[in-house]
Amino acid sequence: MTTETAPKQTSALDDATSAIRDSILQGEFSPHQRLVEVDLCEQLGVSRAVVRNALLKLTSEGLVEHLPNRGVRVRAITIEEAIEIVETRAALESLCARKAAQRITPVARERLTSLREGIVKAVETGDLAEYSAQHQKLDQFIRELSGHSTSAQILERLQAQGARHQFRLSFRPGRAAQSAPEHLAIIDALLLEDPDAAEAATVAHLNGVIAAMCNG
Repeated sequence: MTTETAPKQTSALDDATSAIRDSILQGEFSPHQRLVEVDLCEQLGVSRAVVRNALLKLTSEGLVEHLPNRGVRVRAITIEEAIEIVETRAALESLCARKAAQRITPVARERLTSLREGIVKAVETGDLAEYSAQHQKLDQFIRELSGHSTSAQILERLQAQGARHQFRLSFRPGRAAQSAPEHLAIIDALLLEDPDAAEAATVAHLNGVIAAMCNG
């Protein structure tokens, strides 16, 4: 009985955590908004213990904060903190890009080519939601391809914390047309198996993100 129950509990926790995280990142829960356990239980159809553990996980990710005698609320990420997050990401993502360029396989080449086509199509059709999804898939694939698990784990947490600012940035008029060539430059450097170019293109892209944040 124990072995059958544990996976179900784990799945419920993962699902609840993902649901709350997505609601925060997509703006359904606003900064400083209180997250009431009872309301989340009803909304998600899970037990209070599951919600409590989900909130603990999101606290460790930096997305929510526990206030003494006041419960839990969505943590506000300032623009200054968001810029620091991107600066840190630049160091780690450029490392991942360098290592990924050294690990290109025929399968990886096909995947990168498909992502390149997806980015181009999304920009041409003006589908900003799809463009955002494609470059997130690219970031994830580069981390996986790099084989650098420590950087990947840190980046996952950093991206979650800064995602709200970048989500808004992705939908700023003209932003996709500006950032798409930067993403394509990263892909092209990887396809050429050029670590130096992949690293430089990644740094250039994230410097562009910082500049856009500062001008926002």
